[in-house]
Parts: sequence; C-alpha cells; structure tokens
Amino acid sequence: MNPITTSKQRVFGLDVVRAVAILLILCSHSTILLFPNSETTSIKTIQFFGTIGVDIFFVLSGFLIGSILLKYIENHQTKPKHFLQFWMRRWFRTLPNYYLVLLINIGLVVFFNTGLPDQLYRYFFFFQNFTDKHPDFFTESWSLSIEEFAYIIGPLLLLFLGLIFKAVNKWLFLMVTLLIILYFTANKFIFHYSFTAIPDNFSWSQSIRKVVITRIDSIYYGFIGAFAAFYYTKYWNRYKWISFGLGTLMFLSIHFYIYINQLNPDSFILFFNVYYLSIVSISILLTFPVFSSWITGKTFSVAITKISIWSYSIYLVNYSIVLLSIKQFVSISNLNTIEKVIVLLLFWSVTFVLSYLLFTFFEHPILKFRDSNKFTRRFKN
Repeated sequence: MNPITTSKQRVFGLDVVRAVAILLILCSHSTILLFPNSETTSIKTIQFFGTIGVDIFFVLSGFLIGSILLKYIENHQTKPKHFLQFWMRRWFRTLPNYYLVLLINIGLVVFFNTGLPDQLYRYFFFFQNFTDKHPDFFTESWSLSIEEFAYIIGPLLLLFLGLIFKAVNKWLFLMVTLLIILYFTANKFIFHYSFTAIPDNFSWSQSIRKVVITRIDSIYYGFIGAFAAFYYTKYWNRYKWISFGLGTLMFLSIHFYIYINQLNPDSFILFFNVYYLSIVSISILLTFPVFSSWITGKTFSVAITKISIWSYSIYLVNYSIVLLSIKQFVSISNLNTIEKVIVLLLFWSVTFVLSYLLFTFFEHPILKFRDSNKFTRRFKN
C-alpha cells in the first residue's frame, strides 16, 4: 500500500474536493460564531454549507476507502490478516487525532466548568450517536462515529460472505455495497414512518442526519464510484463531463426546489428524512469522474494541497476547541461590525495554526510510522 501523505502521490482534484468541503464547514461555523440566533435566509443558507461539506467528506471517504479495498481484492489479499492490515492503517489514520482532541475537549470542559455529558465513555467507542441524538459535547465527532462503523461493517461483511462463497471478488464487493445502501436507506424509512406525529423536540439534523444507523449509506455511495472508476475506467473518463453536468444539475435543482418552496428540514420531514441526503450524495458522486482525473493544478495549488492535508485536523479543532473557547471569553452579541471581523479573523487564524501544529507534530509522524516498512512488514505473507 502506498502512503497517502506525500504530495507526489496525491490527486489534485481530490485535494480540491477535500479543501472545498472543509472550507464550507468553516464558513458554516463562522456564521454560527457571529450570528448564532439569526433567522435570515442568507445566514441560514451559509450555515447549511456545513451539511454539504460533511456529505462531501462522506462520499470522498467512501471513494478512497472503496478503492483501497478493491486493490486488496485484485491482489488477492482477502484473508483475515489483510483486513486486519486495512483496519490498522485506517485506525492509525483516524484514531490518534480523535482521542487526542477528545481528551483536550474533556480538559476544556473541566477548565470552563461547563459540565461533561452523561455516559462519556461512549465517546471512546464511537457509540455516542449510534442510535440516538449526538450529545452537545465534541459535536464534530458525530461524523467520525459514522465513518468508523462504515470502515468496519463493509470489510466484515466481505470477510464473512467470502468464507461462505469461498472467494472475495469485485461482484461480492458490489453486492455488499448495494446491500449496505439498501439497509441503511430502509432505516430512514423505518425512522420516518415510526412517527405518528412530529415530536415537539424533533430535529432533523440531530435525529437522523447525525445518527450512525441512518447515515452510513452516504459513505457507500462513494464505494459505487470506486467500483466504477476501478473497473470501468474508460467510461468513467469518457463521460466525466456529462456526469459532472448531471451531478451539478441535480445538486442545484434540489436546493433550488428547497429554496423556492422554503422547505424546513424540521417540518418537511418525509423529503429530508428519506430522500434529501441520498440525492445529495449521488449528485456529489457524479462530479468525481472530473475531480479524480484532475491530476495537477497550478493556481493556488500549494494552498489547496495544504488545506487538504490539514483538513482532518481543521475539522477536529475548529468548533469545539477554537469556536467554543472564543465564546467563553467574548460576548459576540455585544460586538460591533469591526470587532466581529476581528473575531472572525481570530477564529480562522487560530484554527489554521492549531491544525498545522496538530498535523506537523502529531498526525504526520504517526502516518510516517504507519507507512514505514517496520509497520507494513508485520502483515506480509
């Protein structure tokens, strides 16, 4: 397996996707910082950027992870030890940062005396939002729970069904992918139709968008893209602009439909519970043939690549650590426009500085070890 952290092996178009996703999230959180109670359409629209940004990350993650699993399959590396290698590489990529930032969040809550959540132990096993609303603590971690379980469920099913069918091949990969999408889509229907009336405390974002059992399918749409790119490369490239146009049209159309009808996720729950997230994931995936074939860039390429490389660190530190700490010291509602601009610049600059430090002195050394011969030779035949 090749390292993913060196710029020579990066696909610039996917760096663009990753950078756009994290910048959308930062823009969303900026409005939450400066205008937390605003009901204006423009502010609400920008706040919704965070939803789109996370969905981009989900589909991209599925595309990349699916591609890795397909390489294992094509190299006939489908024994339990090979799946263990896959999980170990994933966990070295995601868990160290997660647990470090989790401990920092616990320290900040103790320092500010704002109260730890009940059943804090669930955060250490990614169960804080498995079937229920995510607690109001380390709120970014909701998406990491979904990703971690997605990394486990697919390979486990491949391994189990491989034992039954005596082989793990590309068609088993596709079958598992489709079964997972169908199962978690069905969970959305079950969730929706379990209501005889909309509960008073219902929140679409908290009750379905941020819950593991109703969101894993978003990542597996990326698996379908990986399958198409891997085995149907000629068509993936030949029709990339048609696919991009369809994806863009689908994405813009659904949001134009929401805008002109003033659809509220907490009121029009059939549309948002069952259809919206899947349509957004598919529309994002349809743009990937263009982005995955965009190998190099010129304008702002260094900045885009850096943002992409730091994106995981940025995601983890920007809200719970930076934004909420700022709010502990600054009363935003009492600031004038110039002061709010200063706070906004502080939020962005501190976020990027901390992300750079976290990546450079913690995340990157761990990834270097993961990609070293000392680590990988333990899983050789």
